[in-house]
Amino acid sequence: MSNSVQSALTLAGGHTSPIELWGGVEYTYNRVRDIYFDQMALSGHAQRLDDYDRIATLGIRTLRMGLLWERHEAAGGCWNWADERMRRLQELGIRPIVGLVHHGSGPKHTSLVDPQFSEKLAAYAEQVANRYPWIDAYTPVNEPNTTARFSALYGLWYPHHMSRTSYLRSLLHQLKGTVLSMRAIRRVRPDAKLVQTEDVGRVTGTDELEPIWEVLNLRQWLTFDLLSGCVDRHHPMFTYMQDAQIGEKEILWFAENPCPPDVVGVNYYVTSDRYLDHRVDLYPPDKRSAEGPFVDVEAVRVLPEDIGGAYALLKEAWQRYAVPVAITEVHLGSTEDEQIRWLAESWQSAMMASQSGVNCIAITAWALLGSYYWSDLVTHDNGHYEPGVFAVRDGIPALTELASVIAQIAAGREPHHPALSQHGWWRHPDRICLPCAPPMAA
Repeated sequence: MSNSVQSALTLAGGHTSPIELWGGVEYTYNRVRDIYFDQMALSGHAQRLDDYDRIATLGIRTLRMGLLWERHEAAGGCWNWADERMRRLQELGIRPIVGLVHHGSGPKHTSLVDPQFSEKLAAYAEQVANRYPWIDAYTPVNEPNTTARFSALYGLWYPHHMSRTSYLRSLLHQLKGTVLSMRAIRRVRPDAKLVQTEDVGRVTGTDELEPIWEVLNLRQWLTFDLLSGCVDRHHPMFTYMQDAQIGEKEILWFAENPCPPDVVGVNYYVTSDRYLDHRVDLYPPDKRSAEGPFVDVEAVRVLPEDIGGAYALLKEAWQRYAVPVAITEVHLGSTEDEQIRWLAESWQSAMMASQSGVNCIAITAWALLGSYYWSDLVTHDNGHYEPGVFAVRDGIPALTELASVIAQIAAGREPHHPALSQHGWWRHPDRICLPCAPPMAA
């Protein structure tokens, strides 16, 4: 451990910031054909109970925690693993926000397009709530819109569909599962909070594609709109769903059974902002979208102006839903210095939002133990590992320089580190690496 990391962990003191620091180990458990990619197993977290002690030393007192449906059933329904970890979190004074599905499609007997997916998930949620009635916060399904897109529109994850109908049905099944799960949980714990997460960003593009990217900007909020019960016949996405052969009854079910989030969780990454370009010949073939004859590229790699950052999204979420907001994943696959810059910028965005009147309550240090294969969207074992606050080498997590900044923020202090004397790569002109800077839409 470096002197700067040790010093920050030792000296972290009283809180001065209104923004809490939450944490989360990467819990993705996604299926590609008949192979499950289990991030907890890959990092060794599934086997190490003392990881929670390591996390506690950072000053983290709220942890996004996976009690995943797929893992539970793969273990034959045995609760020993979960019991041991829930007990340790209680001993350490760490509050879990429990996730039940994280980029998954459920155990082998179901899938996102299974009409019974929702009821099956809710039955598992009820078991969890009955066993751990002290848990007061849940994310039944992480990023349902993103998962539905990857699984049923882009064909990357199981069930590998590629249609708008399958995508929307997968989304509705996950969201209905969320509503039914929270209903079951609240029969046990009436004050249980729904912390709903989703990957959001800004979509822009060439003038020719403006009608498309305007729809995608609306669609990214669909998870929260549906759960909040505000999707009626006059909602701008109602016709979009009907045109994809989703029945009116299926859509309006959510208006009749609202389950608004208690916290809107914004997951914002360097690549969350997108740019659509109709001039497909200017780009490599792998940039072409599965949604139409255009390319979908990272705005940070194309546009001369900076990415917007999380501030505007936090503000928009607060204005749309009037419930507390949080950045529920902060992670960057890069060098330690760049990770520090990204974390500090995320903290600054949250602070700016709070100071402007937004009820922003937290940012979340995500992928504390790093993540595997995300450079290829966890579609195969490509051998790529991205360290997080800890770097896992030979099964032993070792603190990185990022930990010093984590400890400062957890203590309510403004982040300080030599790396912060420079801007992150996403703020430098040389970040543009695609062959042509597209013309800006008017």
